[in-house]
Amino acid sequence: MASQESQGQTNSIFKDYLPGSSDVPQQNTPVEPSLWKQTSHTHNLPPGLEYLNQLDQIIIHQQVELLEAILGTETSSKYEIKNPLGQRVYFAVEENGCFDRKLCSPLRAFTIRIADNAGREVIRVIRPLRCNSCCFPCFLQELEVQSPPGTIAGYVVQNWDPFLPKFTIQNQSKEDVLKIIGPCATCGCFEDVDFEVKALNEMTTIGKISKYWSGFVNNVFTNTANFGIQVPVDLDDLMFFENSLDGL
Repeated sequence: MASQESQGQTNSIFKDYLPGSSDVPQQNTPVEPSLWKQTSHTHNLPPGLEYLNQLDQIIIHQQVELLEAILGTETSSKYEIKNPLGQRVYFAVEENGCFDRKLCSPLRAFTIRIADNAGREVIRVIRPLRCNSCCFPCFLQELEVQSPPGTIAGYVVQNWDPFLPKFTIQNQSKEDVLKIIGPCATCGCFEDVDFEVKALNEMTTIGKISKYWSGFVNNVFTNTANFGIQVPVDLDDLMFFENSLDGL
């Protein structure tokens, strides 16, 4: 009974984004869950993430709310996660309060729920309210990634550096797995901003996370952001995260 209630609550959260919703454009036809079963299970991924076995790139598109575009008022973020063909494979909803968004903005605490096209929550990303400063190397940003929800898959931890944005990807035991290193300037005016995913020695580049330039209107009048994640198909323990890079 409890599981049914939980599933009902999840479907309620994502009901406006399920296949067949009137606000989903025709060209963004979601990939049907039945197609995922044809994927070879190369890696031991949590249920609902099997489709990632055949992807080396995903695109995260933040949807623009009409109120935000007109008044400049920031609303809870909603995202479509697409494959290179533009097909939606997952979607995400951010949960937080209006007070957090107004007062804390990029540093706000949040929970992001990522669901497949059947409305099943497959990833939960939790970020508490923490600092983000090159001057004070304490209480820096940290993400907890759960997949399936309730089971810790790993963490993304900000590392102190006086010049560059740096992060460490950790497994569920908080053992370091990968590094993420961004550029000195992250404003991204009229160009993309790339964060390189590297091995622990910071010498070998494995992939990259890009914050795409969204155009003058979106960047000036809204907080809309589009991201791309590129990693090798055979990379173990693939983790998704987005908003930890927003506002750096």
